Amino acid sequence: MPQTILVVDDDASSRVTLERMLGREGYAVTHAESGRDAITKFRARPGDLVLTDLKMPGMTGIDLLKAVRTIDPDVEVIVMTAYGTVETAVEAMKHGAYDFVSKPLQRMEIVSTVRKALEKRSLQLENRRLREQLGTVGEGQLVGRSQAWTTMLDEVEQVAPSDATVLLTGESGSGKGRLAKVLHEMSRRRDGRLITVNCAALPENLLESELFGYERGAFTGAQQQKDGRFDLARGGTLFLDEITEVSPSVQVKLLRVLNDGEYERVGGTETLSSNVRVIAASNRDIEADVAEGRFRQDLYYRLAVIPIHVPPLRDRSDDVPLLAQHFLVRFTIKNAKEVAGFAPEALEALAAYKWEGNVRELENCIERAVVLCRGDVIGLHDLPTRIREGRGGKKQLSVEVGTPLKDIERRMIEETLRSVGGDKGLAASLLGITARTIYRPEAEWAEEDEQ
Repeated sequence: MPQTILVVDDDASSRVTLERMLGREGYAVTHAESGRDAITKFRARPGDLVLTDLKMPGMTGIDLLKAVRTIDPDVEVIVMTAYGTVETAVEAMKHGAYDFVSKPLQRMEIVSTVRKALEKRSLQLENRRLREQLGTVGEGQLVGRSQAWTTMLDEVEQVAPSDATVLLTGESGSGKGRLAKVLHEMSRRRDGRLITVNCAALPENLLESELFGYERGAFTGAQQQKDGRFDLARGGTLFLDEITEVSPSVQVKLLRVLNDGEYERVGGTETLSSNVRVIAASNRDIEADVAEGRFRQDLYYRLAVIPIHVPPLRDRSDDVPLLAQHFLVRFTIKNAKEVAGFAPEALEALAAYKWEGNVRELENCIERAVVLCRGDVIGLHDLPTRIREGRGGKKQLSVEVGTPLKDIERRMIEETLRSVGGDKGLAASLLGITARTIYRPEAEWAEEDEQ
């Protein structure tokens, strides 16, 4: 849908000229011959931009500017006049005009100014839309509106109230830890504690005592009894992150807790009962670990009563702008910065990028951009080079205007060969040429390089 412009000028020829000029640029243009006529039309059909003359009978352009911005505070206004003075420009800008242009109008100048004003309008509307969407997410929920994400959340909502064990799988940084917190907060155990254990961060002997606790004198340095995570999580939820890193001996003890709800502290003989809900997570292919004997099959089945796969960010690119706005709000507060939003090209680059580090990588990227941003919006230049130039992980080739076609052909073939590891058949397929077409110039290039 084209953006709409209302042209206001008491000179009929000027109105017609501007309507034709801007119509050729793809905008939907209407016009009014006076300020009062413009207000009537703007009320009936609010537009994206008002382009108004300054000196008009009955109502000046400044008065019209105040009126339309009362109706729609976000509308952009450009003031035109043949009486251009610094004082008039300052007055217009003080009341919220986007810019001030002098008559006689120059086509390139007016088109450029209009385009920039409408780009600002689009940016404001997009960032408002993202903020409104964030407002519907709510505390304790997960940010996302893509099909893959909402399908998973529907499953989470259904599973959360039960006491069933849940196994979360997905790549590092995809949000498994946050999802475990949401499962707890939506469960009947929400008044209990959520205790998290990173199984990969603890050696085998320490992990066992951390999980089950120990008795005084159980080992050197055990000067008093200590509760384990199963004790601390009683009545709540125990989240076992990186579960595939657990040793075989600890796997046996975990299986017993899940099967019978019983365990002993290290060095103890008293059998204790467990009253926790277990949520486990892994970024590895746990079924492959089971098949290769690295993880107990019976424990896997006890953990995966409800398996939930967390999709990677590259499979939910529609969520990237919403997540970016979410992190922007957080990091502007944290770093005491005033950044209103993202330029359209920055959002485009973020959405196109292949996020190998998933949500965690995006989070770090936005914090960096907020800290380094010198303006009121994050532009393409504020993003890391890999995102700014990679555009979704796809390498691009840039050439200067005037580069001989022969040199462009050579660079294109060489870069394509490099990207596919020298496979001439694959390179030829990607370039839409025959392998012979690659072999022939290669021989010619070799001769040129020797000369």
